[in-house]
Amino acid sequence: MKKVYIERLKTGVEGFDPLIKGGIPRGFFVAVVGEPGAGKTIFSIHFVAEGIREGDKNIYITTEESKESIIRQAAMFGFDFERAIDERRLVIIDALMGGRDDPWSLQELTVESLVNKVIEAKRYLGYGRARLVIDSMSAFWLDKPAMARKYSYYVKRILYRWDFTALLISQYAVTTSLGFGFGIEHVADGIIRFRKSIVRGELRRYVIIEKMRQTEHSLKMHEIEIKDGIGMRVVGETKYRREDTALPPSVTARMLASEIQKLLEIPDSEDEHSHA
Repeated sequence: MKKVYIERLKTGVEGFDPLIKGGIPRGFFVAVVGEPGAGKTIFSIHFVAEGIREGDKNIYITTEESKESIIRQAAMFGFDFERAIDERRLVIIDALMGGRDDPWSLQELTVESLVNKVIEAKRYLGYGRARLVIDSMSAFWLDKPAMARKYSYYVKRILYRWDFTALLISQYAVTTSLGFGFGIEHVADGIIRFRKSIVRGELRRYVIIEKMRQTEHSLKMHEIEIKDGIGMRVVGETKYRREDTALPPSVTARMLASEIQKLLEIPDSEDEHSHA
């Protein structure tokens, strides 16, 4: 049987790529999910920094921090995003603080304006392999969580044609690990989940690959660490289990049922008139 070649994009995170056979398959849309402060943004900054190093076109959409904040965080780990912007290797689209005189700001927080601005940025950067980070997708459906799946599918369907390999970040509730709207994981080609926990009075961070199509990936939880001047790296396997910090199953089940009920109650008129 002929072996199928799969082009993979390195994440730039030390120790992570071996867990997914060398990198994320080109063209994949990967959900990066987890609680606030677990490491999702820093992971995404590494992904873009590696793209800059490899000569890819890079687009970073920030909805929860300013463009300047992303640039400062990258600088803390030795990544010069300002230079990459000047050299047309990176566009940061600011959906939080961008002013109307900024061509790379998002004036409306809608999936249509998001997609249009990403395509505009790709044309500006030019032809070639491209990396995309949307940090985060949750911002687009906070007021209508039942639309998460539809919005996620729309973004993937349109942008897939533009040769993007994308990280789609989704925030999760701290106590329940329930997403702010179902959907992104259903349409994603891969799921990378970050978690955090207090172990003997110390904050620990973890990552696990829950899904990666066309890839024999690790099924183990791994501890990660984040250091100034270095960034994120995988420390090694851990015995930490999700259930060690999760709520009792009965409580989580009731909360999950409540979220599903919200999906069932969405008015047909809203769905019919929604964009996407």
